[in-house]
Amino acid sequence: MAKTKSGGFIGVQEKQKLAFEKLAKEFGYKNLMAAPNLVKVNISVATGTAMKKDKKRNDMVIDRIAKISGQKPTLRKAKQAVASFKTRIGDPIGVAVTLRGARMFGFLDKVLNVSLPRTKDFRGINRTSVDDIGNITFGIKEHTIFPEIKDEELKDVFGMAITLVTTAKTKEEATKFFELIGIPFKKA
Repeated sequence: MAKTKSGGFIGVQEKQKLAFEKLAKEFGYKNLMAAPNLVKVNISVATGTAMKKDKKRNDMVIDRIAKISGQKPTLRKAKQAVASFKTRIGDPIGVAVTLRGARMFGFLDKVLNVSLPRTKDFRGINRTSVDDIGNITFGIKEHTIFPEIKDEELKDVFGMAITLVTTAKTKEEATKFFELIGIPFKKA
């Protein structure tokens, strides 16, 4: 993480502003609005049919995601029935939250600078996680890497998927943008 002249650290929001100058040289942007920007961060947890067995699991997952993200998530329901998974239309199958603005940047700073370094055997995020329309999705196996989770709450561990949505138009633009804002990619 880079330091400012005053000794403080540069967050994701400031890195995004600084990335324009480097991206303008490489991709020929003439306007700040043409460069890629972060739009939103989606956090989702798929709980599946386990919620049918334990009704309190919904509340536990919602509570922990609210602590981690700073915003109350919504319960996601099945859109179609699947007999092999024993789900019907309207059954709760997951939890999701969308972060924008200050909460998004605060969450990203926490993930990149505190949580991912606490992950056991973390080597970086695959470059193949960036899709063709300029977004990146990566998974976290255990929600316990976040500092908001106390040791008493380690009984029910679950994973989550985090998606960063940008305005990038190509995979190359997005990959370079993610490097500049501090996403730790695996070394080639």
